[in-house]
Amino acid sequence: MALNLRQKQTECITRMLNLNQPVNAGGTANEEVYKILIYDRFCQDILSPLIHVKDLRKHGVTLYFLIDKDRKPVHDVPAVYFVQPTHSNVQRIVSDASKSLYDSFHLNFSSSIPRPLLEDLASGTISSDSIQRISKVHDQYLEFVTLEDNLFSLANKNCYVQLNDPSAGDKEIEEIIEKVVSGLFCVLATLSVVPIIRCPRGGPAEMVASLLDQRLRDHLLAKNNLFSEGGNFASSFQRPVLCLFDRNFELPVAIQHDFRYRPLVHDVLGLRLNRLSVQGEKSGMKSFELDRSDPFWMANGSLEFPEVALEIENQLNKYKKDVEEVNRRTGGNDGAEFDGTDLIGNTKHLMNAVNSLPELTERKQVIDKHTNIATALLGEIKERSLDTYAKKEDDLMVRGGIDRSEILGVLKGKGTKVDKLRFAIIYLISSENIPQSEVEMVEAALRESEVDTSAFQYVKKMKSLNVSLASASSASRGNIVDWAEKLYGQSIGAVTAGVKNLLASDHQLALSRIVEALMEGKPNPEVDPYLILDPRAPKSSAGSSSSHLKGPFREAIVFMIGGGNYVEYGSLQDLAHRQQPPKHIIYGTTEILTGGEFVEQLALLGKKMGLGSSGVAAPAQ
Repeated sequence: MALNLRQKQTECITRMLNLNQPVNAGGTANEEVYKILIYDRFCQDILSPLIHVKDLRKHGVTLYFLIDKDRKPVHDVPAVYFVQPTHSNVQRIVSDASKSLYDSFHLNFSSSIPRPLLEDLASGTISSDSIQRISKVHDQYLEFVTLEDNLFSLANKNCYVQLNDPSAGDKEIEEIIEKVVSGLFCVLATLSVVPIIRCPRGGPAEMVASLLDQRLRDHLLAKNNLFSEGGNFASSFQRPVLCLFDRNFELPVAIQHDFRYRPLVHDVLGLRLNRLSVQGEKSGMKSFELDRSDPFWMANGSLEFPEVALEIENQLNKYKKDVEEVNRRTGGNDGAEFDGTDLIGNTKHLMNAVNSLPELTERKQVIDKHTNIATALLGEIKERSLDTYAKKEDDLMVRGGIDRSEILGVLKGKGTKVDKLRFAIIYLISSENIPQSEVEMVEAALRESEVDTSAFQYVKKMKSLNVSLASASSASRGNIVDWAEKLYGQSIGAVTAGVKNLLASDHQLALSRIVEALMEGKPNPEVDPYLILDPRAPKSSAGSSSSHLKGPFREAIVFMIGGGNYVEYGSLQDLAHRQQPPKHIIYGTTEILTGGEFVEQLALLGKKMGLGSSGVAAPAQ
């Protein structure tokens, strides 16, 4: 039984739209009951990749509104609310009920509603004499966005900055960790699995692991908990492993340029919630959806861009051939008059032709869509020399360095300011020892292109801290660690763990290598020190190494704290398919970021520490 997060989340939403009644065999909610759907912006993002507007009709939803918009009363109709449990949302619900906007209110909160808010809801509706309108209140545990069967995001913005902010106090850090744990708990509740948790020691990953372990333990003590009612007998002896990592574990992947189709579309064209807009050839902007309903996207997302262009051409030629075949069979091409002699034969051909038209039309739409996307990508690639960036960064990571002339060539060549900055940071991280004169040369080149260097300075500072940590004698090391921890919050990670950690010769990411080792469960010096937590085991044996905790595992959930991307997602899917028999890996992250967006967060940290300069004079504060 493979864990399919998208399917499970869609089932939960369908049941919610069916007023939390069991759904009929066709998987649609009861459409005889007309209803209104009210959501907030966060829950709109949860719904958007899963249920299209046209599908809402199938579930009996006739109108849908954002909760903060002014709405007119609609009588004799139930309203389904799907919102985050926040103070403002609860106030709005009380106000809607007191105005009798709808016949009955079915309230669904995206995660567990805290008791004080529940009391506000009760007292507010009692005092306005509208409590009888509230039919049901449900905790849905759906506070995450599923983009593909095996890809989800908690949509927690700027998580990396918050966790690494030198001025963040314990309370702020705890709040962020709490938010991440709450999101992961929702994912596990939706899948109804209690995993074995593994993570490196120290930093945010361990904080999330121990709090999640505690949350699951507390929850499992309840009689009717979310993990027993599924009656999922199989899960008791084949549980998934949940592998937690912190973004500093493998920093370059968040910054580098990648030349594969899925990461390229995300990075360059701004794929968001499976949608993007590109400039059409003749008309204006065109909007496209890229999800599992698009067979080309699913099949070719992990190919390098030139292979994708070739595949589009192959598909187009195949399509043309099939159209010609249909024309030939129905006498559309040779101009011969139909004389009625072979009536049966011709009718059969016509029927076949009519039946194959919808399929041909659909294929043509997919080809046109990807032709548009590839054309837009090609324009950007040429304009910014993105192939050069991907190639040279790859050389830096694999070889650990390239010639000074090549470095300057890239920095003085084509590309946006952010492209140059990303390249410079990869250069900085890729090798252990870089001559000071070379670093200054890179900084000068960045300033010449008027690039704000805050992010570069931040990574440089992190790197020098790590070097002084590594070289300090054990006596003085304690002081440096204390000082560094105070200054840098949680971020003393393996930022410069050296080339060997970044990319093996087969370009397998360190993340995939570690996940593979954790799933195999054989003794391995790289993962033996990792923590093992089993929320189902008695507390005393936590961290023990009983054999069932170590695997092998058929299924893994891999979660990156501080921002993930399509490069890691693709690498883990390749790993899963390479295994014999194939394994199953779900990848999730606090938020999905392009290289540019992640570098913005590094720049913000640099500025918070008073580092960096832009080529332009800094504005007066």
